[in-house]
Amino acid sequence: MMKEKTVSEEKQKLADYLRGIVLNLPEKPGCYQYFDETGTIIYVGKAKNLKRRVYSYFSKEHENRKTAMLVSKIRDIRYIVVNTEEDALLLENNLIKQWTPRYNILLKDGKTYPSIVVTNEYLPRIFQTRKINKKTGTYFGPYSHVPTLYALLDLIKNLYPLRRCHEVITEESIKAGKHKECLEFHIKNCKAPCVGRQNHEDYMQYIRESIEILKGNTAALERKMLAEMQALAAEMRFEEAETIKRKYVLLENYRSKSEVVSATLHNIDVFNIEDNERVAYINYLHVTNGCINQAFTFEYAKRLEETAEDLLVAGIVEMRRRYGSESKEVILPFPVELPLEGVSVTVPQKGDKRKLLELSKLNVLQYKKDRQAQSDKLNPEQKSVRLMKELQDALGMEKLPYQIECFDNSNISGTDAVAGCVVFKKCRPSKADYRRYIIKTVQGPDDYASMKEVVRRRYTRLQEEGKDLPDLIITDGGRGQMEVVRQVVEDELQLSIPIAGLAKDDRHRTNELLFGFPPQVVGMKTDSALFRLLTQIQDEVHRYAIAFHREKRSKHQIASELDAIKGIGAKTKDLLLKRFHSVKRVREADRATLEELLGATKASILWQHFHSEV
Repeated sequence: MMKEKTVSEEKQKLADYLRGIVLNLPEKPGCYQYFDETGTIIYVGKAKNLKRRVYSYFSKEHENRKTAMLVSKIRDIRYIVVNTEEDALLLENNLIKQWTPRYNILLKDGKTYPSIVVTNEYLPRIFQTRKINKKTGTYFGPYSHVPTLYALLDLIKNLYPLRRCHEVITEESIKAGKHKECLEFHIKNCKAPCVGRQNHEDYMQYIRESIEILKGNTAALERKMLAEMQALAAEMRFEEAETIKRKYVLLENYRSKSEVVSATLHNIDVFNIEDNERVAYINYLHVTNGCINQAFTFEYAKRLEETAEDLLVAGIVEMRRRYGSESKEVILPFPVELPLEGVSVTVPQKGDKRKLLELSKLNVLQYKKDRQAQSDKLNPEQKSVRLMKELQDALGMEKLPYQIECFDNSNISGTDAVAGCVVFKKCRPSKADYRRYIIKTVQGPDDYASMKEVVRRRYTRLQEEGKDLPDLIITDGGRGQMEVVRQVVEDELQLSIPIAGLAKDDRHRTNELLFGFPPQVVGMKTDSALFRLLTQIQDEVHRYAIAFHREKRSKHQIASELDAIKGIGAKTKDLLLKRFHSVKRVREADRATLEELLGATKASILWQHFHSEV
């Protein structure tokens, strides 16, 4: 019995572990890898949305026996984030060829995506191939989207009449007259450089321009095409202009390179780091033959005052040892002194290497975000403390903002003016402490005077009752609202409570946090967890104040009409409001219903009032 219980507990522990990973996966394209109990990769898959795809494996019972067996063997999940679905497809292909996972049986045939090669011959050729031999030429790709490859080849074919024959042509063979014009020359697909009808320099100029297209350097060529189109159109040669236009549009729209695979890169390690005061996250990518075949993100818990440079060096040494890397080049976000003989450090500013560095950065940031989300789910208290500490540091406060209060006014042209105060404790709403206020001393639409009244009433009452004052006051407004709150809190009540303001842009969206007197903008990313918390507080007080205003206005409108009926008092109005909720429904009620609720006399008074014209 004890053994069965232990097995059950282990299964539940594993299920909770995998569920925690799945729920925190990013909703981005990428590749996922499943590991068994020995740490071996048993499956690699691609996804347009990682979270949705991986979740589908664990959200239902699988009828397919193979899939059910795969899921039963999963003990860990890792993933790599990329920018596009096409990149995920390329990366999946590379990882499967690298690791040959047991359950990827349909992809074990070693199929390679096609590339485009520019040969090293005296008169180079350009064509597609699946075989890579760098001694024979320069390779571009591979291309997972084959129509893109065909479009490029077709574009080059239409722009440049390059030779497509398989003859071995050398400078000597041309001089010796060993060749003759073929059909391609006669149908104007080739200018016959093999017999000297086109000189070698002109032919190589075509090759150089074709290579620029394959590299994606098309700006100058596009400008040239545009000028030709305009010139032909001016000469009324519209058919020729349309032909160039088709080439121009194709050239403008195609994408010839992948950020995951680049045939120009070989045997390179890429590292990036993201750290805070407690932990450092380091991402490692290894590129072989232009393909990412290893990717791993890990973390170091800081013990002392280690710098990012120290941690990155430690991570580089550890990952290279673990994966047996012998790369002679390491791509990094900043220069470091590496204790590795014969290994150079590159800090790229542009190009393919820079894109790889940015991809590594994307992965390390995503890993950090996921780890933080996992930690917050397991320990919500930790998340609250972290947010309070971030806010304390951002504002330079002496103590943690345990209790935050925020105010907002609501009225229409000064009528039915009300205000609301919401209270957040430990970064969570404390609805029992919310308070609503009817503005009593202000006539007309004066938000500043209304705010003064509410703040004065709030903190005078808290002082009199000996209750805790807030650690931070936030106003739903900018500098003006902050100043009137300060006048009451500091000048009148002699209290020392930090005051901040949330200002909106011209589209009424919160875009900055203000603090201090005179108020200064506090630098903060608008997509950070802290900024989202502040926006939540602002939205909550806005909702709370408007809800109270609507409730008061509704009651006022109903009461005002019922007040005009002689013989209907306050208690009767309350009964009617509770039963019918609006004057319209009172008017539509039949006489029997009114008599049942109010009695014959009062029902008769109401009936006569609403139906006197009938």
